Amino acid sequence: MRAFLFPGQGSQSVGMGAGLAEASQAARDVFGEVDEALDQHLFRLMREGPEDELRLTENAQPAIMANSLAVFAALTKEGGVELKRAADFVAGHSLGEYSALCAAGSFDLATTAKLLKLRGRAMQAAVPVGRGAMAALLGADLPMARRIAEAAAQGEVCTVANDNDPGQVVLSGDKGAIDRAVEMAKEMGAKRAVLLPVSAPFHCPLMQPAAEAMRDALSYVVVEPPAVPLYANVTAGPETDPDTIRGLLVDQVTGMVRWRESIASMAQAGVAEFVELGGKVLGPMVKRIAPDSKVTSVVSIEDVEALAKEIA
Repeated sequence: MRAFLFPGQGSQSVGMGAGLAEASQAARDVFGEVDEALDQHLFRLMREGPEDELRLTENAQPAIMANSLAVFAALTKEGGVELKRAADFVAGHSLGEYSALCAAGSFDLATTAKLLKLRGRAMQAAVPVGRGAMAALLGADLPMARRIAEAAAQGEVCTVANDNDPGQVVLSGDKGAIDRAVEMAKEMGAKRAVLLPVSAPFHCPLMQPAAEAMRDALSYVVVEPPAVPLYANVTAGPETDPDTIRGLLVDQVTGMVRWRESIASMAQAGVAEFVELGGKVLGPMVKRIAPDSKVTSVVSIEDVEALAKEIA
């Protein structure tokens, strides 16, 4: 069994998608359609930068999605790969969940781009700059991360945002609480703690205004049943019901990304191969969660051609 995975924020870089667009008409079409939907020269920003502008949440989120879907389009439209035949499940890390749903036919590309632009803006606007922060705890598992978060909170918000793999958990919340967590992490058993260069505290209760904005936006959008089940961030289980998926996309804004559990559950269900489309960030996490699995990252046209040949 095989699962297609779609990366989240942090996987963006200047130059992303440029080589693929040169080699693939299907990829160029994706970038063009996203630009048109957003009325923005997003692909030019992806190709040329500046990096600080690409890193802005409202640009990074649709850009990462566009890159993943360009790879997917090259694979399916030019490589002759059909999702239902090639993959048993899809999953995405945070914003990657939207990419996964677009690939599985739940949203069209233009709708996905608009939703992610709005999501990025709403997340940025939810908390004044400087009030929130995020930190990665390395060499810490989920129970340890929860103990550190609880000790550091002291009346402020400090919660687990991402349970990424057995040795990497991310905390999110008020800056004061996150600073305290970084200070006390080592003495509480973590190898080290690193503040993340993010502009807002994602996946914590401070994001509630953004969750409400997404609830409103998603209420106007048709969600089709995905062609293959989505392993959702919030439940770490397979989901196919459109109304359930709609609700989970709202819950995901403030909820924990249960990535470790999602991969472990897929492996337990029989998935032996995980394919990351449009990035190389999820693969190392997958190998730490399911060491015996095969992991493939597909970024370039050569990667696309190799995977198409293998699946065919």
